[in-house]
Amino acid sequence: MTTVKGPGIFLAQFMGDEAPFNNLRSICLWAEGLGFKGVQLPTWDPRCIDLQKAAESKTYADEVKGIVEECGLSITELSTHLQGQLVAVHPAYDALFDGFAPEALRGNPAARTEWAVQQLKYAAKASQNLGLNAHATFSGSLLWHTVYPWPQRPAGLVETGFRELGRRWKPILDVFDECGIDLCYEIHPGEDLHDGISYEMFLKEVNDHPRACLLYDPSHFVLQCLDYLEYIDIYHERIRMFHVKDAEFNPTGRQGVYGGFQSWLNRAGRFRSLGDGQVDFKSIFSKLAAYDYKGWAVMEWECCLKHPEVGAAEGAIFIQDHIIKVTEKAFDDFAGTGSDEAFNKRILGI
Repeated sequence: MTTVKGPGIFLAQFMGDEAPFNNLRSICLWAEGLGFKGVQLPTWDPRCIDLQKAAESKTYADEVKGIVEECGLSITELSTHLQGQLVAVHPAYDALFDGFAPEALRGNPAARTEWAVQQLKYAAKASQNLGLNAHATFSGSLLWHTVYPWPQRPAGLVETGFRELGRRWKPILDVFDECGIDLCYEIHPGEDLHDGISYEMFLKEVNDHPRACLLYDPSHFVLQCLDYLEYIDIYHERIRMFHVKDAEFNPTGRQGVYGGFQSWLNRAGRFRSLGDGQVDFKSIFSKLAAYDYKGWAVMEWECCLKHPEVGAAEGAIFIQDHIIKVTEKAFDDFAGTGSDEAFNKRILGI
């Protein structure tokens, strides 16, 4: 077994225009001061990293890594959540997702997709240059608008959608394989890969690609009423990343999973700071330790109530308290009597 690495922190929700959140060095010093040991970098934020430069220049990648390490931290992984989203966008969402792309590409879906695919390929090489082994992203979606179908879905629609999704991602996965990096999809409502079954459908289309792995985030499963502990039992061999994020689901006679178009504060299902929600993290950390998860435990802070800096300070302690230092011996070793094949046969009477 392996002791989970951490605590780490995903910087996406904390980057800003005011110090100490406005550049990589200062935010790393802030994170280290709270007790974090690693940072996950959003690659769309130039204050953290120039993704193309990190892919094309090992020297620059070493400089970024050096800044983080000088602050007493490690880079856990890179993230291309926004770029991954743009690999597959249904036209109904074009205007909403255009903001994820450079301004020059807005209003041009084909060019936007081409840019996103190249961003993922840069991410594979940048991860390699940084000495990482896993990467976080979203799958994007062609089918999400049909998730609760009315009118009914035409026969073959889902199969066609997943075939196209696989066609777009297979060459990207091949690049990640060449670079020795696991590409970890965050299973998330709004993405075509939003639960276990949809992930399995995708795996079929990419021929069970060994790099098509998972970022485990139990908060999204709480909001779907999915068994997030059994999910680990089923998919542990593919789980390479872990977002430690809490959530709660409190349905009423007026709203449930879909939330009635309410704000995050007023939804039945909402994200909470670590320890304030309903996720059974003791069981999660126990299962990950038992299944020999070798990655990081990275806090992703999203909460509709608590201040982010308070959530970060509490989160570092929360994760540290939940990491299980795994044992190197069995608790009953003291009672062992030794063993060899002859002795074992004598005990069995054979």
